[in-house]
Amino acid sequence: MAVTVLVGAQFGDEGKGKIIDYLCDKQDLIVRFQGGDNAGHTVVNDYGTFKFHLVPSGIFNKDGECLIGTGTVVNLDVLAEEMKQVEDAGVSTDNLKISGRAHLLMPYHQELDALMESHGGIGTTKRGIGVCYAFKMLRKNLRAEDLLDLGRAHDKMVNYLDVVNKMMAAYGGEAVTIEAVDAKLKEWADRFADRIVEPISYIHSYLDNDKNILFEGQLAVMKDIDQGIYPYVTSSCPSGAYAAVTSGIPAKKIDKVIGVAKAFSSAVGAGPFPTEDADSPQFAVIRGDGTKDDDEFGVRTGRSRRLGWLDLPILRYTTLINGFDEIALCKLDKLDFLDSIKVCTGYKLDGKKLDYFPNTDDLERVEPIYEELPGWKTSTTGVRKIDDLPENAKNYVKFIEDHVGAPIHYVGVGPDRDSIATR
Repeated sequence: MAVTVLVGAQFGDEGKGKIIDYLCDKQDLIVRFQGGDNAGHTVVNDYGTFKFHLVPSGIFNKDGECLIGTGTVVNLDVLAEEMKQVEDAGVSTDNLKISGRAHLLMPYHQELDALMESHGGIGTTKRGIGVCYAFKMLRKNLRAEDLLDLGRAHDKMVNYLDVVNKMMAAYGGEAVTIEAVDAKLKEWADRFADRIVEPISYIHSYLDNDKNILFEGQLAVMKDIDQGIYPYVTSSCPSGAYAAVTSGIPAKKIDKVIGVAKAFSSAVGAGPFPTEDADSPQFAVIRGDGTKDDDEFGVRTGRSRRLGWLDLPILRYTTLINGFDEIALCKLDKLDFLDSIKVCTGYKLDGKKLDYFPNTDDLERVEPIYEELPGWKTSTTGVRKIDDLPENAKNYVKFIEDHVGAPIHYVGVGPDRDSIATR
């Protein structure tokens, strides 16, 4: 038995879907443990190319099950669309379950999100994620288990809509009727009721039978509501420890935490990005034009990602928080053409080198300290062993390991499932 947690080690879009898809055949249960449909995981395998926002990336493991966990907020309309995408590719979704304690993301959450953004926001995806989590804390949400008793759900919503509609009115939105909510809940209950499970006994049954469990995080640690670049963060905790909190297992049951990082840096949306190099011709090549599976455009938004050099202070910080046992370094092949590669090894603030990770306001002002390493000018896409990488590519990997303090066990060298070099 092994319990593994996999999380993003930077700002998101690191390649988590690819690594989960690669690892999933060894898992008995894959659990998406937080977030909503505001970000996506790209999976490229023999079935095609998939952009997942809610469906766990381990869905292609025919011998395991997938759970959308308690810590998520679930727009069941989006889930239905993704399930159809998988089923149209000839893959069964019978192995997909939903935690009864997962919160339902309602249409009015999205409407309020868009209204709030129009009054000044942080550049959300307007998918309603933050609003749904806010209502979770207000104790004014329905959970998936409420679909099993629509009479009970109706009675709760009669109470909740008073708060919802006062917020709608404050932002200039239309009132939500109980009839519209009831109709949506009936539609969802008819479609999804047989997938809803009691999550604690469900997950513990895998623990009790010595099964392998992989917890799949969404977004990344620098977007964590507590540990990230607040307020430019998501509304949940994409850090490894939250997998135990939201699943209801003891933290000591976690055997391994894997951090997924890119060989460079990227971000979508507002917020500090110390190593951003917006005008670099190198990053124009790395970004691509959006026509290929590994071009640098957001899976959910389609927005062009902000790009920059690898930031080792961020990787050290996220390793400190998560205790990464292993790192998966993705998209090394995107650097194959470069003569030299800059790496940020530290920060200066007001002329003084920092020995700690700064807060968000100071991170906006830091000056990166760079070292420049020679490139390898050789294609890495066919390499399947880290020891077989070009010498300067191996040196780049070792440089990262030495500065971060965690071993790199996987190196992504292309978008496909099998385009991975391992130890």
